[in-house]
Amino acid sequence: MTSVESWLATQRSHVRVSLFTAVGLSFGSGLLLIVQAYLMALIVDSVIFLGADLDSLWPFLWGLLAVFVVRSTLVFFTERAAFETAVTVKTRAREALFRRLQALGPLHASDVGAGTLASLVMEGIEALEDFYARYLPDAALAALVPAAFFVVVLPRDWFSAVVFLSTAPLIPLFMILIGKGAEHLNRRQWRKLAHLGGRLLDAIQGLTTLKILNATRREAGVIAQISDEYRRSTMSVLRVAFLSSMVLEFFASVSIAVVAVFIGFRLVGYLEWGTIDFRTGFFVLLLAPDFYRPLRNLGTRYHARLDAIGAAEGLVKYLEQPTPERDRAIHPIPDGPGFSIDFDQVSLSYSSGVSSLHMLTLNVTPGERLALVGPSGAGKSSVFNLLLRFADPESGSIRINGVDLEKIELDEWRRHIAWMPQRPHIFHGTLRDNVTLGFSDARQSDVDDAIEMAGASEFVSRLPDGLDTVVGERGQGLSGGQIQRIALARAFLRDAPLLLLDEATASLDEAAESGIGEAVDRLADGRTVLIIAHRLRTVRSADRIVVLDKGRIVESGIHDNLLHDNGLYAALAGHSRNRS
Repeated sequence: MTSVESWLATQRSHVRVSLFTAVGLSFGSGLLLIVQAYLMALIVDSVIFLGADLDSLWPFLWGLLAVFVVRSTLVFFTERAAFETAVTVKTRAREALFRRLQALGPLHASDVGAGTLASLVMEGIEALEDFYARYLPDAALAALVPAAFFVVVLPRDWFSAVVFLSTAPLIPLFMILIGKGAEHLNRRQWRKLAHLGGRLLDAIQGLTTLKILNATRREAGVIAQISDEYRRSTMSVLRVAFLSSMVLEFFASVSIAVVAVFIGFRLVGYLEWGTIDFRTGFFVLLLAPDFYRPLRNLGTRYHARLDAIGAAEGLVKYLEQPTPERDRAIHPIPDGPGFSIDFDQVSLSYSSGVSSLHMLTLNVTPGERLALVGPSGAGKSSVFNLLLRFADPESGSIRINGVDLEKIELDEWRRHIAWMPQRPHIFHGTLRDNVTLGFSDARQSDVDDAIEMAGASEFVSRLPDGLDTVVGERGQGLSGGQIQRIALARAFLRDAPLLLLDEATASLDEAAESGIGEAVDRLADGRTVLIIAHRLRTVRSADRIVVLDKGRIVESGIHDNLLHDNGLYAALAGHSRNRS
C-alpha cells in the first residue's frame, strides 16, 4: 500500500516545473535582499560617517529603488507560480478521486456516506494547497537562502557567520521534534472533521424525516457532542502549534540578539578581537533577520505539511481501494428489439458481508415485461445492481443474448440501458440539462418528442422559461410527479432496448401514478423491461411476476395464478391492500 508521504511525493513530480519556478524566483528575491542590505548600509555609512551629499548618493538610491521594484515583481510571479502548483495538484487529486469513486461505483459511495466524501473532496483536497504552494518552496529556501547569506557574511565577519552556523540548525530541529508530536493529533483531527461533516450533511439531507419522527433534538445532541469533541481536538492541535511557534521565535530572536550584541561590542571597542567597521556591522545586522526568516517560515509552514498528511491519509485510503476488473469488449452487443437475459446460478454478497442472492437462475426473453417482487432485502435491487454492473457476481454468470456480461465493455453496455430509479436525481441546472443528461448533443426535435412522450410537455410549457427553467438540486421547485416525468423523458431520449424501472410511481398519489403509468407503458413498448414493484397493483399487467425471498426465487407466474397459489405473493398482495 502506498504511504502518505510517497503519494505526496508522487504528486510533487507532476508540478516540478512550476515548483522549481517558484523556488527559483524566491531564491532570486533572497539574493536581492543581500544587495538591498548592502546598499542601505553603504548609504547610511556614507551619510553619517563620510558626510556624503545627496548628489553623490543618487546612483545608490536609484539602485535601491530598482531592487525594491524587482523584488516586488519576483514576489508577484512567485505567488503566481505557487498558485499554479497548488491548482494543478488539487485538480489532479480531484480527478483521481472521482475516477476511483466512479470505478468503485455508487454502492461503495453509499457505504462511505455522502457527507464523508464531500468533506474529503472539499476540505481534504483544499488542505493540499499550502503544502505545495508554501511548505515545499519554503523548505527549499530554508536551505538555499541561509547558505547564500553565510557565504556572503563569512569573509566579512567570521564571528557572526559562526553564530549563524551554530544556531540555524536548532530551529528545524525543534520544529521536527514538536511537529512529530503534532502529526498524530493532526491525523486524528482530520478523521473527526470527516466524521462531523458526514454526520452534518446526512442530517441536513434527512431533515424532513427527522422532523416527522420528532428526532431532531436527539440528532442535534449527537452533532453537538461530535462538534465538542472536534473543538477539543482542535485546541490540542493549536496548543502544539503555538508551542512550536514560540520555540522557533525564541531561538531566532535570541540568535539575532547575540549577533547584534557582539557587533555592538566590537564597534565600541569593548572586545579587542574581531574588530569591525560600521558599514560591515550594519550590513550583517540587516541580514540577520532575513537569514533566520526562511527557517521561521518553514517552521510556520510545517503545520501545512501536517495538514496535508492528515488530508492525504483519507485520499490515499480511497485511491488505494481495489476496483473491480472490467474486461474490455471482446463481443459486440447485438442490436434488436430487446435482450434475452440469463442469470445462471448467480450469487452476490456486499462488502458489509450481507448476502443478497443465492444461486439465482432467471431467464428473461426479448421484449418480455418481467416484474420482481418480494419483501425488503429479498434481492430485487441486487438484480438491478448486477445488470447495471454496480456489482459483479461472486459466482455464476449473466449472459446477454448468449454473451457473458463481463465480456462486454462497460460503457457500451450501459448505453443500451435506460434506468429509472425510485427517486430520480435532478441536478441543479436547467430542465434541458437534466433531460439531455448524457446526450448533450441531442437534437431539439428529439428532446421535444421525449418531453411529449413522457407527458411532461403540459407543465413544462407553463414554466416561465420552458426547458430553460433552472431547478435546484434534487428537483427543488418541482413536484414528485414532475420529477418522475423528467426522468421518463431522459429514458425516452435514451431510446435503449433494455428498460429497468425501480417502481417509478412508489411515492405518488393515484392520479399522478396513473399518468406516469401510461407514460411507462408507452416507453416499455417493444423493449425488454424489468420492474421492481412495491405496489403490487402496478405489476398486474406484467408478462411474468417473479417473487424473491432471501435471494432466491420462491414463486413465478402471472398475477391471478400467484394469488390462487396462496403463497408469498398472495401474502404480499394482502399486506399491500391493507396498507392502501
